[in-house]
Amino acid sequence: MKISGVDIRPGNILEYEKGIWKVAKTQHTQPGKGGAFMQVEMKNLIDGRKTNVRFRSADTVERVRLDTKDFQYLYAEGDDLVFMDKDTYDQITLPSDLLGDAAAFLQDGMEVLLEMWEERPISVQLPDQVEATIVEADAVVKGQTASSSYKPAVLDNGVRVMVPPHIGSGTRIIVDVYERTYVGKVG
Repeated sequence: MKISGVDIRPGNILEYEKGIWKVAKTQHTQPGKGGAFMQVEMKNLIDGRKTNVRFRSADTVERVRLDTKDFQYLYAEGDDLVFMDKDTYDQITLPSDLLGDAAAFLQDGMEVLLEMWEERPISVQLPDQVEATIVEADAVVKGQTASSSYKPAVLDNGVRVMVPPHIGSGTRIIVDVYERTYVGKVG
């Protein structure tokens, strides 16, 4: 499906220069002189390269539809991750760098979505939000206003996030996987 260069959005999968690219960031720019354009940061889903491309509104690009399948995360094996097809119970091993920073949030038995292109897995989508336990949180500094001050905390998976001052060690919280931000308290 062809789309205009200014209709590109983060998360879109594009076919560009004979490769498959996932859009990470976009910035629409309307210069004082000349036509508007979309500055697009993309990552190649096959070899991991990154690039920045400027698309004008007259440019068209092919948007790719990926097949998706439900899988369940089983375990890590070195730098590889093992997933099971929920329909056929077949197991598949993928490199952990396919998930990037989100790999830290994988939990045993977690249901994920594998995106396939020509029967080849090219990306893994975790749920947008997961529950995690805080194992270490800094003490609150007196005198800070509660409305704007957040403090650093370490989750049980080793990831550091900023949390409100009233959240302490041992608290279960909900975290946005891709933004690595505090969403709320569990319960």
